[in-house]
Amino acid sequence: MDFTSISTLIFDFGGVLINLKREAAIDAFRQLGLDTADQLLDNYVQSGIFMQLENGSLSAADFRDEVRKLTAPTVTDEQIDQALYAFLLDIPAEKLELLLALRRKFRVVMLSNTNPIHFPWCAATKFTYNGHQLADFFDACYLSYELKCSKPGAEIFHKLLAAEGVAPESCLFFDDGIQNIKAAQSLHFQTVLVKPNEDLRPYFASVL
Repeated sequence: MDFTSISTLIFDFGGVLINLKREAAIDAFRQLGLDTADQLLDNYVQSGIFMQLENGSLSAADFRDEVRKLTAPTVTDEQIDQALYAFLLDIPAEKLELLLALRRKFRVVMLSNTNPIHFPWCAATKFTYNGHQLADFFDACYLSYELKCSKPGAEIFHKLLAAEGVAPESCLFFDDGIQNIKAAQSLHFQTVLVKPNEDLRPYFASVL
């Protein structure tokens, strides 16, 4: 891969950096009484109240209230949060090491469809590798619930470019969703479609 024109590396979070287990989250929500969980939760694009949580149109508190309307009023905030956390597994150490190394040569940012329950928890628990914190791994994080828009829509890409002050041609975008990759390509980003559990280090053999 030719990195001579690349200044900014953009990484999706779920499925690219952190491993996911959709079935565990579906099972957890079913146990709470949400029988439609398998229709609402997806590895790439959420639906219903889960999409509203990701695009910022539902706050965390409002989302929990909506879950209770669909399940039972006795379901607690903690039970709902734990069901969401079940979606998330680990970030392999080699990927965290890779991010640290890449930051010495490139601007490294995250672009993620995520939500205000998942992400603060991940920031506090998944990026503590070797005493580090989230800010050690990324120059900036562009999160759907904060930006009020999500991939594969063009708006979130435009907001990232405006904030970074870069041309899309100088950005290399890693994502595991084909629709997100196609959207980025249509805007002239350079892209890599990441396979499940793929080791990203070989892409950077020529620069590290």
